[in-house]
Amino acid sequence: MSPLDYYEIGARQDFGTHTFTAEEIIAFGKAFDPQPFHVDADAAKESLFGGLCASGWHTGAVWMRMICDFREKETARIKAEGGTPPILGPSPGIRNMRWLKPVFAGETIRFGCDVVNARELRSKPGWGIVETRNFAENAKGERVMEFDSAVLIQI
Repeated sequence: MSPLDYYEIGARQDFGTHTFTAEEIIAFGKAFDPQPFHVDADAAKESLFGGLCASGWHTGAVWMRMICDFREKETARIKAEGGTPPILGPSPGIRNMRWLKPVFAGETIRFGCDVVNARELRSKPGWGIVETRNFAENAKGERVMEFDSAVLIQI
């Protein structure tokens, strides 16, 4: 079995959910994105958003935590089943990052990705690439963030 076989085109990987608390939104905002609607609930009420909301970068950072946790669990699952988990390399980057809706304090967001492509690289023998469409969705199923990315995989 090739490590690329773990990435069926069209398959969805569900990383789970995260609830954004007011405290964590404010802490992240103060540290990395100190705009009033991320750090001050009263000021946020007067903003375009109408309430305290997470920085898009905060939403992206939680996505990263969620995918790392997901990969760790998948590695353990594959090993427990007697398989050899894929060895992932670096990402050549992301494209088309969009923050589509605000993430308000108290909202629970689901994170995941859809596999778009998985193939061997002609330019790097022994390596492949997996391309995904990544997302974060609110409880109504509305996308709050999406972007395209890729990761190199040793084959």
